[in-house]
This record gives sequence, structure tokens and C-alpha cells, in this order.
Amino acid sequence: MYRIGIGYDVHRFSENRKLILGGVDIPYKFGLAGHSDADVLIHAICDSILGALGKEDIGSYFPDTDEKYKNVPGISLLKEVIAILRADAYEIVNIDCVVICERPKLSHFISEMKKNISTCLEIDETQIGIKATTTEGLGFAGREEGIASKSIALIKHV
Repeated sequence: MYRIGIGYDVHRFSENRKLILGGVDIPYKFGLAGHSDADVLIHAICDSILGALGKEDIGSYFPDTDEKYKNVPGISLLKEVIAILRADAYEIVNIDCVVICERPKLSHFISEMKKNISTCLEIDETQIGIKATTTEGLGFAGREEGIASKSIALIKHV
């Protein structure tokens, strides 16, 4: 049995924070505001996996009202989501994602993001697609107010 889930996350830029995407520290003048590390890419992946499982969203499992998740790395949350996936006897077939921002340019960091995510998920890097795109100046991302990410996950019962 195969199942598909989608995920979406967005965070606004914030001063005095690191910019973490796909578990990679990206050199940039701003980071992203959030209770955890605000890794929009990982958060979108978590939601796509949880959605494929028919579960509640990431905020239900890791609420921003719980201090134990304050500044927690997104990769740590993804590990917990994978434990949920495995407990339900599913495995990942593939994940495809897009990160939406005008700046910073991300092409030089995508291979490291794929490596981090594939290691965490214990799957091959070829099972993960990550693209970066702009909105050509339109919307909040185009005004450089923040970053968004979308993800889709295909899972199968084992």
C-alpha cells in the first residue's frame, strides 16, 4: 500500500539567528524566526510524512508551547517523525521538496542538505529531490521577508 502526503512551512526572517535549511548552516545576514531552529525545509518534510501516515501536523507533536523544543534542530524532529513512520510499518519511497526564497541563493548547499536528510532518513540521496526557486519578486518571499518550503512524501507499507 502506497500513501502520499504534502507539507508546507514558512518562517519570517529574524536578526541574530542562524539560517538553517535541511540541517545546513547557511551563511546569511538573517536567520528564521521560530520556536525551534525554524528549518522550513525539514518542517515541511516532517508534515509531508505525517500527512502520508494520516497523522496530525508537526505542531501537534512538537508544540511551540513546549520548552523542550525551544531551538531544537529540525533534524531531531525528523528523527522522531521517522520513528513514528517505522512504528506504523511504513518506509519512504521518495521525498520531493522546493525551498522558496529570493535570497540567499541555495544551489551550493543542496547536495549537503540531501546528504543530511538521507542520512537521517536512512535512505539513498537519489530518493530525495530538493529544488530552490524564487517568486520573481512577488509575495512575502519576493519581498525577502522570509522563506517557505513545500514537500511531498511517498511512503509504502512494509
